[in-house]
Amino acid sequence: MSDAIPPPPRRPEASFPAPLARVRLYEQVAEQISTWIGEHDLKPGDKLPPERELAARLGVSRATLSQALVALEVIGAVAVRHGDGTVVAQSPGPSRIIDAVRAHAHRLPEIIETRDALETKIASLAAARRTEADLDRIEDALAGMEADIEAGGRGVEGDETFHAAVTAASHSLLLSRLMAEIADLIRETRIESLSQPDRPRASLAGHRAIADAIRAGDPEGAARAMHAHVEMVSDVAVLRPQ
Repeated sequence: MSDAIPPPPRRPEASFPAPLARVRLYEQVAEQISTWIGEHDLKPGDKLPPERELAARLGVSRATLSQALVALEVIGAVAVRHGDGTVVAQSPGPSRIIDAVRAHAHRLPEIIETRDALETKIASLAAARRTEADLDRIEDALAGMEADIEAGGRGVEGDETFHAAVTAASHSLLLSRLMAEIADLIRETRIESLSQPDRPRASLAGHRAIADAIRAGDPEGAARAMHAHVEMVSDVAVLRPQ
């Protein structure tokens, strides 16, 4: 029988918490703006200070402020109106703005995948099934978007109208219903994309390529043009590494 003293039991290795997510500057600015809205008891429709003034108050660049405002617009806290500045859309609520912004960024790739799958097929069907009335609605949407961009706007409503016109031209009730189901999520990506520098004109050019293929009755060409367009608009700042 051994008199050796048994070794002490091994202590479990300490487990460390997951690394903290890095807070981007525009997320901090978005949270500051949200806090400022609450502290000043601003209501829906109340205007925020001009961007130049707001950037100076916060000590950030206009580019960072713009990205923060886009993030707030995407989650519905503010609305950016061409010619009228930024207004409060709804109370941001008690949850942290950063959490809401990150939730949007997390689901963005899946929304883009779904857009690509549905709208590529829709464009193909539109090229095969479009009527003259459909083509007129598509051209009207393009003209409206171009006019808005020429006036200094982002063309968000025109973009929305164009894609709705192409969907209608597919004459597929089920695909139209599916697009309606994700319309609010797609609007998030639309706002995010069209707020990128020079993106409205690039998006308009993409729309023209889609419209040309639909008018030509070229289903494969329309599908390729739509896929290229969705790929282009999916390049947004919130998904780029910083």
